[in-house]
Amino acid sequence: MAINASFRREIEKRRTFGIISHPDAGKTTLTEKLLLFGGAIQVAGAVKSNKIKRSATSDFMEIERQRGISVATSVMAFEYGGKMINILDTPGHKDFAEDTYRTLTAVDSVIVVIDVAKGVEQQTKKLVEVSRMRDTPIIVFVNKLDREGKDGFDLLDEIEQDLGLQVCPLSWPVGMGQRFQGVYNIFEKNLILFSAHGKQEGDDITKIQDLNSPILDQLIGAQAAEELRNDIHTIQEIYPAFDREDYLQGKLSPVFFGSAINNFGVKELLDCFVQIAPPPLPRHTEERIIRPEEDRLTGFVFKIHANMDPKHRDRIAFLRVCSGIFRRNTNYLHVRQDRKIKFSNPTAFMASKKSIVDEAYPGDIVGLYDSGNFIIGDGITEGEKIHFKGIPQFSPEQFRLVINQDPLRYKQLHKGLTQLMDEGVAQLFVKEDNNQKIIGTVGALQFDVIQYRLQHEYGASCTYETLHIYKACWIEILDEEDYKKFYTRKKKDIAKDKHDQLVYLAESAWSLKMTQENYLGIKLHFKSEF
Repeated sequence: MAINASFRREIEKRRTFGIISHPDAGKTTLTEKLLLFGGAIQVAGAVKSNKIKRSATSDFMEIERQRGISVATSVMAFEYGGKMINILDTPGHKDFAEDTYRTLTAVDSVIVVIDVAKGVEQQTKKLVEVSRMRDTPIIVFVNKLDREGKDGFDLLDEIEQDLGLQVCPLSWPVGMGQRFQGVYNIFEKNLILFSAHGKQEGDDITKIQDLNSPILDQLIGAQAAEELRNDIHTIQEIYPAFDREDYLQGKLSPVFFGSAINNFGVKELLDCFVQIAPPPLPRHTEERIIRPEEDRLTGFVFKIHANMDPKHRDRIAFLRVCSGIFRRNTNYLHVRQDRKIKFSNPTAFMASKKSIVDEAYPGDIVGLYDSGNFIIGDGITEGEKIHFKGIPQFSPEQFRLVINQDPLRYKQLHKGLTQLMDEGVAQLFVKEDNNQKIIGTVGALQFDVIQYRLQHEYGASCTYETLHIYKACWIEILDEEDYKKFYTRKKKDIAKDKHDQLVYLAESAWSLKMTQENYLGIKLHFKSEF
C-alpha cells in the first residue's frame, strides 16, 4: 500500500493519551467530563461513593462500582475538534500500578491530575517517574479549585520539586474555594467566570487581551483584578513561555487549573490539548524503530481483560496500532506463536460499550477477541518478526498461597487463575517441589479483586495464606553446574512463572544477598524482561 495523503491525515488526527493521578484526585471524573465535551456521553456520573445510582462510564467492573475506584484500565475513543481522541483511564490506586505502567507504554502523552488541597502525592510521583523515563509529554491539571487548597505558586513549586517537571502555567485561578471566581486562560487570553450556582453548562467567557482593561475590575472586583494582574506578571517573570517543541520532548509541562466535577476548566484543557499534544509517536522494538507512517501494520498487546461481559465469557486483548492500517478479516502474523491469525470482530471502545471496527490507524486501540492466544507484549505484524520493548513484569511485593475451597471446582479455579493472570495485574508462580500456586501482586487490594472475580465470573472460591517472601527474582543461568547446586539447595524456594521462566522466591533480603554471593553461575533479575 503506497503512503497516501489520507493515511497521513488519519495519523495526524490521532491523540492517544493516558490520565494518571493518585486515587481521589478526580481523574475518573475528569475523564467523564472530557467524554461529555466530546459528545461521547450525554450525562456524567461522578465516582463519589457506592451510594450513587449512576456509575462513571469508565468504571465497568462490578467491584469498581462497589468501591468507587478504578481497578482496570478503560479505553475510550471520541472525536473532538477534528481530532480522534483515544483516552486510556488508568487505575490510580497503588495496588494496580503495574497495570498503569504497562498502559503508559501504549500512550503518546499523559495528563496528570493533582488535587489542589493535597498537592503532589506518592502515587503521582511513581507514575510521573515512569512517564519521564520515556520522555513522555506531560500536561498537569490542578483539580477541585472550588474547594480550599494550596496557594497556586506553592503548588507549582511542589510540582517542580517533587515531580521534577519544568512547569509553564497556561491558565491561572482567580481566587480559590469560597473566593473562587474563575480562571484566566493564558493560552487563549480570555477569562472564564465560574457560576457558583451549580454545573457549568455554557462557560461564561470574556475575551480580555489586555489585563489592564477596566472590564476586568467590573467582572471580578478591583481587589481580585489587581491580584490576578500581579500573579500573571509574576508568571511571566518566573516561568518560561510555552514552547511546543520543549513540551513534545518532555522538557516542559503546561499546567491548567479547574474543577472537573463542575465541568470547569475542562474545555480549556481539551481545546489546548488537541492543538499541542503529539500525534502517534515512533515505537522501539529490539530490532528497529517503528514509525507510524510505515505502510505495513505493526502493533502490540499492552493489556488483556477477561470477561468484559460476564454473560459471554469473552476475553479481550488491547492492541495498540503502531504503524500501517489494521483491517478486519485480514491475516496477520502473531510473532511469538509464529502463525497467521485473523480477526472477524475487532472492536473500538466507549468504556464497556463496544462496536465492530473495519479499519484502525496508528494511535488507535483495538480490542481483539481472544481465546487464549495472547499474552502482554505480543506483537502483530504483516510478516516481520519484531519484538516490542519495555513491557516487563515487575517483581511483586506481596505473596499469598492460593487455597482451593471447593476441590470439585478445581478446573474452574485453574481456568480463572490462568485467565486473570494473563491480564497482567498479578502474577502466578507454581512451586517446583509441590506444585502449590502462589499469587504475587503489587498491593493487597489485588487479592480481593482476584477472589471476587474468581467467585463471580468463574464460580470458583478460594482463600489465601500469607507467605513471607521478600522478592521474586527471575533466574538467568550462566553456569549449568552452579545452577544445579543452587537448585538442589534451594528447590523449595524455586518456582516457574506462567511463561515457564524460573523464579527464585527469596525469603529475606539476607538470603537474597547470600544467594547472589554464593552462586555466581546464576544472575537474578527483578523484572522478567532481561
